[in-house]
Amino acid sequence: MRRTTRSILVGALLGPAAALSLLLSSAAPATAIANGEPVPDGKYRFAVKLTMTGIPTASGGRRNSACSGALIAPEWVITAGHCFRDANNVRVNYPVADLTTATVGRTDLTGTGGHELEVVAVIQSPTADVSLARLAEPVRDIRPLRVGHRAPELGTVVRVTGYGSTTSVNPAPVTRLRTGQMTVVSLSDTVTGLQGYAPQPDTTPCPYDSGAPFFIERDRARPVLVSVVSNGPSCPHTAVENSARTDNIAGWIRESIRTGGAG
Repeated sequence: MRRTTRSILVGALLGPAAALSLLLSSAAPATAIANGEPVPDGKYRFAVKLTMTGIPTASGGRRNSACSGALIAPEWVITAGHCFRDANNVRVNYPVADLTTATVGRTDLTGTGGHELEVVAVIQSPTADVSLARLAEPVRDIRPLRVGHRAPELGTVVRVTGYGSTTSVNPAPVTRLRTGQMTVVSLSDTVTGLQGYAPQPDTTPCPYDSGAPFFIERDRARPVLVSVVSNGPSCPHTAVENSARTDNIAGWIRESIRTGGAG
């Protein structure tokens, strides 16, 4: 199958209002994560929707995009590195759009809960498809997702949450957070390989799920991040999904947050 990053840039041929409307609504069913399930209100509040409006294009125009992510510190969101690319498709250490908005702690994007904050800075991992986005203000009423520092064992079942599409065919982001589970099937220096587990064997991330967190849940323990959505075959699929590994860059993540990227 064709491999694709899990974010898509839109709006190069649309007006700003029409493009933004496309990002915030969808004619597709109200789902995200292909063959996933809806998240109950108030659960996984660390989940983040990133909306980018006015990204420069190589032709001199503007286009819009969207990604998913997770709050990992009061002022910091983790997401995919490729969510911040310049007109030459190069990952960069700054917000590329005229406006990048992080919606934090809002299960239903048509509602009013949670927070809407501007992304004011970006730090790119030098080794993985991972970036850290700094918020204009800290979020104090949501417990961040904990970043794990140990590799998940093969066979570990992890959960993913995202605001992406349900299919690679005419994809569009949706308005309600969705979730599913996948199984760890491989590990490399930068990639955690995963395959669908539940609710279906082909439960997988889709476009606009880029940067969404994969995390381990154990009883009542705090969830632990192991990787973020990076790329995979056209969705839904039963093949291997390549997520960007985070456990082996946990030290870099911690230091980057501490220094704001200056260290």
